[in-house]
Amino acid sequence: MFCCLRTCLNGNVHKPSVSVSRVKEPEIHLDASHMGADVILLSNYLRITGTGGALATAPLVQSKSYFEAKIQQRGNWSIGLATRRTDLSRKEGGTDRESWCLCSDNITLITRHNNEANECEPVRKQPIPPNNSLFNESTAPGLIGIEDLNEDLLLTTGSLEALDSELTNGLCHDSTNIADEGDVIGVAFDHIELNFYLNGNNLEVPFRNIKASNLFPVIYVGNGAIVDIILDNFLYPIPAGFERIMLEQSLL
Repeated sequence: MFCCLRTCLNGNVHKPSVSVSRVKEPEIHLDASHMGADVILLSNYLRITGTGGALATAPLVQSKSYFEAKIQQRGNWSIGLATRRTDLSRKEGGTDRESWCLCSDNITLITRHNNEANECEPVRKQPIPPNNSLFNESTAPGLIGIEDLNEDLLLTTGSLEALDSELTNGLCHDSTNIADEGDVIGVAFDHIELNFYLNGNNLEVPFRNIKASNLFPVIYVGNGAIVDIILDNFLYPIPAGFERIMLEQSLL
């Protein structure tokens, strides 16, 4: 009798379901399967450090695509487009025929492709608007949040008074052609021109007539650089007619 009862209970007693919460990865992010051996990806694959390059997980298939990258820590970095044939083991982009990049070595900004470099003209950086998402509690994944600002700016300014001034007036810079920590690089591609923006200002150093298919966003880092890729919730206005990178319809 007890055996029958146990058999019946075993067939009808249900174990309580256990819900497992998982952090949802962004739709598009930096690709761990297409990066240099010494690259480190953090913050849901939206932050890159170490040495080398990483492609994004989706190519630019639409007619006008735009993305941004935020410099979290200075060093050598290159931001732009590349094919999957580019050499991702290097700490600089644009050194081969498969990558087109804006590059910084802490001294100047240059554009480079096939190891041919052109120095950018100095530009005046605009202050970050006070209502920018950098100062809101909800920031894009991988970006410095408001809870991090006090400590990070205190380390660089040395006082909370300087921090208050920074938050009140925006992060202003003098005329320069050096991208500093906190600056944002915009990348706009329409399959005719590749343009770069510094804090919303067009640097007027386009690459034209890029003859390559399946171009991907790419970021290279070295010498301590830390860079975040921003694929939506942009910090600066998108150039007219452009939009964030979309996945191909067949992949959705």
